[in-house]
Amino acid sequence: MLRDKIMQLDTRKSRLFNTIVAEYIKTAEPVGSKSLATKGKLKVSSATIRNEMAELEKQGLIHQPHTSAGRVPTKQGWQHYLENFLKPGKLVSKDSQRLAKIINRFKSEELEIVIKALAREVADMVDGAVVVGLSPNNIYYTGITNIFKQPEFYQPEMLINMSLVIDHMDSVMAKIFTEIGEPTIWSGDDNPFGQDTGAVLTKYRLNKQEGILGILGPMRMDYQRNFNIINYLTLELTNV
Repeated sequence: MLRDKIMQLDTRKSRLFNTIVAEYIKTAEPVGSKSLATKGKLKVSSATIRNEMAELEKQGLIHQPHTSAGRVPTKQGWQHYLENFLKPGKLVSKDSQRLAKIINRFKSEELEIVIKALAREVADMVDGAVVVGLSPNNIYYTGITNIFKQPEFYQPEMLINMSLVIDHMDSVMAKIFTEIGEPTIWSGDDNPFGQDTGAVLTKYRLNKQEGILGILGPMRMDYQRNFNIINYLTLELTNV
């Protein structure tokens, strides 16, 4: 079992893997041993990093997308990251302040108007897409252009796959409307929005009405920040 092998990762390999994921999220470029050694975060030589990378590759956590490139996380690697490195965290103040301004509008404006404004604000914050299910048959999404700007979707196949996701957004949201409860993260093959994407969604409850609010992006999304945002919104909307 892959999970059994992963459990045997020592501290240095775990730190290396987490660093590779963080760098890849930030740059969208394969991460090389020389780059990591130069930045000095790991305090080991590039040769040691290469050896450790080879071990991580054997365990199915990273792979080399093409010859002479650095490494990127595999689908299994992303799952390992989500299960072992993602933790509930507090939203940074500048993010919570931006969202609070929109949330305060619920006191005086219609729910649907404000929830759509909130979706647009989140999409701008995370440079991704946000989808809202006001009911199984009332779906709103925004920020799709942000996804298509990501380097992954310069590839024709990825572009087509993402277009299919958008075409079937209504049916996917209707299907999961009653399934989503607490904040949920999907990535890769388990993601009903498409295997090339990541999603962080929650069920919100506002003035006795339930709906779904979620962030969509490439599999290389900043899961920690997005998870923090969704957790924050889950709590704040309940308390409006």
